Amino acid sequence: MSTNLSSIQPVVRFLRANRWARATLSAVSLGLLVAAVGMLSYPLYTNYDADRRQSRLDREFASPANRDEYVAGSVAEGDPLTRIKIPAIDVDTIVVEGTGASALKAGAGHYPTSPLPCEDGNVAIAGHRTTYGKPFANIDRLAVGDEVILQTPIGSCSYEVVHIGPDTAYKIIAPTDFSVVENTPGDPTLTLTSCHPKGSARQRIIVQAKLVSQQTEAA
Repeated sequence: MSTNLSSIQPVVRFLRANRWARATLSAVSLGLLVAAVGMLSYPLYTNYDADRRQSRLDREFASPANRDEYVAGSVAEGDPLTRIKIPAIDVDTIVVEGTGASALKAGAGHYPTSPLPCEDGNVAIAGHRTTYGKPFANIDRLAVGDEVILQTPIGSCSYEVVHIGPDTAYKIIAPTDFSVVENTPGDPTLTLTSCHPKGSARQRIIVQAKLVSQQTEAA
C-alpha cells in the first residue's frame, strides 16, 4: 500500500504545482466522459429512430398506393417492400427497398439487384445487428429448419434455413464478397446478410434459406 502511495505522490505534487496540468487533466477527463456517454447513447438513439420509422412504414405498407407500386415494380428506395418474420429469433420487421445508409436506418433493406420477395432466384436482405432496431442481432442463433416468412402486398411465402457453415447454419465472409447475393435463377433462395462481429463491419455473417411454400393473394 505504501509503495503505491509513494508512486502517486510525485504526480499529485506535479498537479498541485501546475495549474495548466490540472486544467488539461480535467479537459481530458471531460472529453472521455462525453465520448463514453455518446458511445452508450448512440445505439439507444438509433433504435428509437428505427422504431419511429417502423411505425410509419407499417402504415405505408398496408396502403393501396404501396400495393400498386409493388405490383408495378416501382417501390422507391427507402419505401416499404416486405415484412420479414423469423419466429425463432422474434423478428417482425418491415424491410425497405435499398441497402444504402439512409434506407437501412429502417433496420433492414432489400438488395435492389436481387429478385422481389418470393420470386424465383436469390432474394437478398441486409439488416443491422446492434443499431437501428437491430433486427438481425441474433441471426447467428438460427438453426437449420428455422422458418423465415416474407409477407408482401400481394402474398406471402415461407423459407427454411439451410446448412451452409462448417458446423452452423451461417457462415462468415469478407465484406467484399458479393457472390452470396448473386442471383440463382431456378433456385428460389433467401439470403440474409449482416455485419460481423457485432459492432464491427470487419466481416459479414450470412444465413441462407430455401423457399418451401408460397401463397398469392387474389387481385
